[in-house]
Amino acid sequence: MRLEGLVRKEFLQILRDPSSIAIAFLLPVVLLLIFGYGVSLDAKHVPVALVVAQPSADTASFTGAFYHSRYFAPLSLPDMARATEALMQGRVQAIIRLRANFARRLRGPHGAPIQLIVNGVDANSARLIQGYVEGVWIGWLGQRARARGVALRIPVRLDPRVWFNSELRSRNYLVPGLIAVIMTLIGALLTALVMAREWERGTMEALMVTPVAMREVLLGKLIPYLILGMGGMALSVAMAVWLFHVPLRGSLAVLFLCAALFLLAALGMGLLISIIAKNQFVAGQTAIIATFLPAFVLSGFVFDIGSMPQAVQGITYLVAARYFVFILQTVFLAGDLWHIIVPNALALIAIAAIFLGLARHHARKRLE
Repeated sequence: MRLEGLVRKEFLQILRDPSSIAIAFLLPVVLLLIFGYGVSLDAKHVPVALVVAQPSADTASFTGAFYHSRYFAPLSLPDMARATEALMQGRVQAIIRLRANFARRLRGPHGAPIQLIVNGVDANSARLIQGYVEGVWIGWLGQRARARGVALRIPVRLDPRVWFNSELRSRNYLVPGLIAVIMTLIGALLTALVMAREWERGTMEALMVTPVAMREVLLGKLIPYLILGMGGMALSVAMAVWLFHVPLRGSLAVLFLCAALFLLAALGMGLLISIIAKNQFVAGQTAIIATFLPAFVLSGFVFDIGSMPQAVQGITYLVAARYFVFILQTVFLAGDLWHIIVPNALALIAIAAIFLGLARHHARKRLE
């Protein structure tokens, strides 16, 4: 009965203070819209300069392939000097040059080379542009061979098969990871302020003189915000599936069970921060720094963990979002693969137990 009263009190407090509702429901909507539409690992409409030293039917056919590609926004320039200047000024990201002997060498035994100069400041974009240009080149050679009624002779033929994200949409990869980052921030912020708010308002002293045990106080704080956080999770999943059209190939039950485990870890971290800080401003800032930044950088959401130094890879095992990102991307894109879900879920249970245990250890009915 006492726990029921505490939970009811916390729900009434949530209704009186709409900031918690805004964190749980408005924050995921805003962040998903910003990141879902604003962040993309795909390169489209890349401005490139086309320099043709001696125009011919072959050069016109080849450069036309770039004009018909959705990956490029070509700009024809008369010479390399102007193309280099455009590259230096950032007006184009690459230069594709066809030399004066292009048409003649194209009919020779060794074929005609093309020169590609790419702005390598962003190495990832440079590799994408290089791959797209090679794709246009191979596609044009194949089209030219079919027009002549001959087979295109390539020493090695690639027959790519893409699993789990056959459309190669970066949004299918980013949105599930983004849900983990958002739920980390929501979970920590929801509880990081509650205990600190009690201390600031002086109501913690009133709780201490009641027969309510501290574990009941913590459960009274935890249960309402777990329910609120699961509501935010449901909203995020609905946006991912219906707004961003991310496929959901796994079970909703598995997804929400793992989400509950992850929220317990995030809420436990927020409670611990709130108990130690005893100040809403300090607790809020600490929650953002201690949860959002590691979840964004060290979870595998954007940056590949395998490419990080060994020491940093070791640190990622302490970040709960790492395990939830793996679960989300697996359930959304591949299905219920238990050899991935179970170990990561067990890691979430362990992290949740540690943070909730530390929160219980530091929460005492003493004015210290």
